[in-house]
Amino acid sequence: MSASLYRRRSAKNIVVQLLAVAAAVFGLFWLVWIMWTTLTKGIGAMNLALFTQMTPPPGAEGGGMLNAFFGSMVMSLLGIAIGAPVGVLAGTFLAEYSRNSWIGETVRFVNDILLSAPSIVLGLFVYTMVVAQMGHFSALAGGIALAFIVLPVVVRTTDEMLQLIPTQMREAALSLGVPQWKVIVQVLYRSSLPGIVTGILLALARISGETAPLLFTALNNQYWTTNILSPMANVPVVIFQYAMSPYENWHSLAWAGAFTLTMFVLLVSLLARFIVLRHKIAHD
Repeated sequence: MSASLYRRRSAKNIVVQLLAVAAAVFGLFWLVWIMWTTLTKGIGAMNLALFTQMTPPPGAEGGGMLNAFFGSMVMSLLGIAIGAPVGVLAGTFLAEYSRNSWIGETVRFVNDILLSAPSIVLGLFVYTMVVAQMGHFSALAGGIALAFIVLPVVVRTTDEMLQLIPTQMREAALSLGVPQWKVIVQVLYRSSLPGIVTGILLALARISGETAPLLFTALNNQYWTTNILSPMANVPVVIFQYAMSPYENWHSLAWAGAFTLTMFVLLVSLLARFIVLRHKIAHD
């Protein structure tokens, strides 16, 4: 009986391992295919000019996406600067001040809805509240729209990371007469910092490729600008517009921008995984 049971369990284990490997290979296949397709179709525009020249006008040869890369960087940083601090504070409130209260459960429920809300809906909301009131598109409105995408990710990550910290650490610090706010800042944040940073990086990876919110808020700009109160070029919208154009040169630039954006998201995701792995090894 024991030998038969062992063989059945071994067979099930082998089947599950094969299915897991097949799922991993399936996912990697599509990732490699996407990267290879974007690289081969945009190889003609993958040069130094892509990062040093402005987006070209219709029908022009050459050109790059310098202003689009700069605009995406500015709006992504605005989204992180606005959404991450609010998300960390909201996550701290949920984990430390309303863990088992009805207010905390309500906020978590609303945050989950915001986390799964379509980005185009958030873009329309910011368009109504900001763009329509200002009377024109702007990078600031784009940054606010991206902040709404960053916010629920950081809230969920901060809440879960703080709840993973043992209660004994809080009790030990409080028993020494340390105020609760100082316990949070000097004890809990230090212990959960890698997880919070990982959540922020994952939020950055997500917003870097968002197109719909920026179509309703920042739109695009053919020229170089550093004024966040004016329309600003960005990589997702440039890719969308150039891919829909009849110009072959614009198609190559769109594919090159898509490959660059894919590589950026991949590198940010790998960095987040590295931070988590390093933190795990340090505590083993």
